Amino acid sequence: MADRFRLTLAQLNPTVGDLEGNARLARQAWECARDAGADMVALPEMFITGYNPQDLVMKPVFHQAAIAAIEGLARDCANGPALAIGGPALEGVGLCNAYYVLQGGAMTARVLKHHLPNETVFDEKRLYTAGAVAGPYGVNGLRIGSPICEDAWHDDVTETLAETGAELLLVPNGSPHYRDKMDLRQNMMVARVIETGLPLVYLNLVGGQDDQVFDGGSFVLNPGGALALQMPMFEEAIAHVDLKRGANGWRAMPGDLAHLPDDLEQDYHAMVLALRDYLRKTMFSKVLLGLSGGVDSAIVATIAADAVGAQNVRCVMLPSEYTSETSLEDARAVAGALGCRHDIIPISEARAAITSTLAPLFEGLGADLTEENIQSRLRGLLLMALSNKFGEMLLTTGNKSEVAVGYATIYGDMAGGYNPIKDLYKTRIFEICSWRNANHRAWMLGPAGTVIPDRVMQKPPSAELRADQKDSDSLPDYPVLDGILDILVDQDGSISDCVAAGFDRKDAKQVEHLLYISEYKRFQSAPGTRLSKRAFWLDRRYPIVNRWRDRSGAD
Repeated sequence: MADRFRLTLAQLNPTVGDLEGNARLARQAWECARDAGADMVALPEMFITGYNPQDLVMKPVFHQAAIAAIEGLARDCANGPALAIGGPALEGVGLCNAYYVLQGGAMTARVLKHHLPNETVFDEKRLYTAGAVAGPYGVNGLRIGSPICEDAWHDDVTETLAETGAELLLVPNGSPHYRDKMDLRQNMMVARVIETGLPLVYLNLVGGQDDQVFDGGSFVLNPGGALALQMPMFEEAIAHVDLKRGANGWRAMPGDLAHLPDDLEQDYHAMVLALRDYLRKTMFSKVLLGLSGGVDSAIVATIAADAVGAQNVRCVMLPSEYTSETSLEDARAVAGALGCRHDIIPISEARAAITSTLAPLFEGLGADLTEENIQSRLRGLLLMALSNKFGEMLLTTGNKSEVAVGYATIYGDMAGGYNPIKDLYKTRIFEICSWRNANHRAWMLGPAGTVIPDRVMQKPPSAELRADQKDSDSLPDYPVLDGILDILVDQDGSISDCVAAGFDRKDAKQVEHLLYISEYKRFQSAPGTRLSKRAFWLDRRYPIVNRWRDRSGAD
């Protein structure tokens, strides 16, 4: 019986639906493991299909092709280490989320996911059939149990594996990122290690998929919970783990311990990776955005430059008679600091022409929000024209505060294909801007140094759609607005909770009203990077028609 085992962990970035490309990544990882003398190479959950495939996986021709791709990998990787990979499986008439073990040209084991998550972004109970809990499988004398992702968050599966002879827990994951998720994962896996007395390998996907980001951060724990290996967050990586059998069972030899970034860096890296992958996986190489001179468009331009390089980012200023010279100067300063192309398209004449066209129908009616929104929609039209002509994806620049209360113009500044800051409150935007000015990392393609001038962050926020307009004319100040939204959205709290936290009931009621009446806008908004457990889209699914209002917290 061998006393040593080398396991190669492939923390890689698949693309949903790209069966051929994902299989190619798996073969490359297998070749790397073979060259390193490994006994086995492991890839994450549902790797062959990419994750999360949503309803695509239920399409018979697709899951059949995915299973065939795994069978092809078994043939291609016959002479060398075992290969473990996630993919769909047919079990009777049911479709399961499975983990395949391929050795010697054949499938020698197949584990079926037992606990199917059905919360936040997950909807697995309508996609898959729960599999029975099975015992461990053997690879070169080592008995391995593989609870699939959610299965390791429950003690019953790991307990069964330990009782039936498992010597190592290998947990393949498709675990999407949100703030503080890494601490939660590690604490949960430490609990499994302490309960079972077994070493545990936590292997996660990395990369962006629609609104979700998989942050990697794979790790290895020894019995007792000591960290033996920590792989980087938000980056592809391959690591070789050497396990040794001793008198008290198997242990992993010490490996590299990658630095885990703080919350601000995690937020920023997630937005950069999500945008980079969204563009790459939808086959766009260039972006454009409206650069207003404000802080939101400045940080979006910076994220874009870091994601795809400043040479692939077009910043467009679309001034009207209400645009201040300060805003023009600030926009030029941001574009210049980043090294992005900067175009100016004045809209005053076009706006006057539209106003003249509508004048006969609007006769006798005073100017109001309609005329303000014409400006925003005209900008959206011009930006989309540039997007169509030059093949550049238009980025939207609304923060979570604005998206929440509808402080954006549908078919205007909401027009576009992706919104990197959709899950960042306005107050968080300022923190992120300061962090980026002070920090630069190797994964950033934009320049180092201060790219967002202090003046951009210090001036009062304004849409500049009328003379002397300020955001605070229509909304509570952002610290108040964001505090109320955190309670109503992120904590699912009530008006009473807002009042108990010290907020004015009138402000809380106003914010709640705006939140509910803006649902139709969010339903049509661009996807954006998920950074929290209550991001708008799959995390929070509210009806568009909704007359309910919270009457708690009354004086």
